[in-house]
Amino acid sequence: MVEERIRDLLEEKFQESGFTDCFIVDIKLHANQKLEVFVDCDSGMTFTKCKQLSRYLESFIDEGGWLGERYVLEVSSPGAERPLKLARQYLNNIGRKLEVQQKDGVINTGMLTAADETNITLEEKVRIKEGKRKKTEVVQTIIPLDTIAKAVVKISFK
Repeated sequence: MVEERIRDLLEEKFQESGFTDCFIVDIKLHANQKLEVFVDCDSGMTFTKCKQLSRYLESFIDEGGWLGERYVLEVSSPGAERPLKLARQYLNNIGRKLEVQQKDGVINTGMLTAADETNITLEEKVRIKEGKRKKTEVVQTIIPLDTIAKAVVKISFK
């Protein structure tokens, strides 16, 4: 259970000064001895923190021979293309545009305006038919986290 060992090591490291606002997003060990570790921080993940965490983990992996002599270790922040998994990630993305697919298939797209441990709030523009005309209205949609199948940040280069 390499993933469990890595999780325990990181939780221990996150007690140290400079890492107390960090948290694990995902750990995946692939068949080809590639270990991916996705970590984020409330204050934002930096290249320096990733490098420090990578070296920290490498020392234990090498010393214990957990993955043999040939392996690949990637420590990084999840990146914008990866789905949000944890409530803490939503807090870090307030003010950004999200596309949220709910478990019932409903898709909402809008600006994330609020988030807590149980819900997120999206500000969406919806088209409403009013007689023969359509008008755009801005609505606040509250979505419980436990109903979300997938949520990704939508990056715009406009």
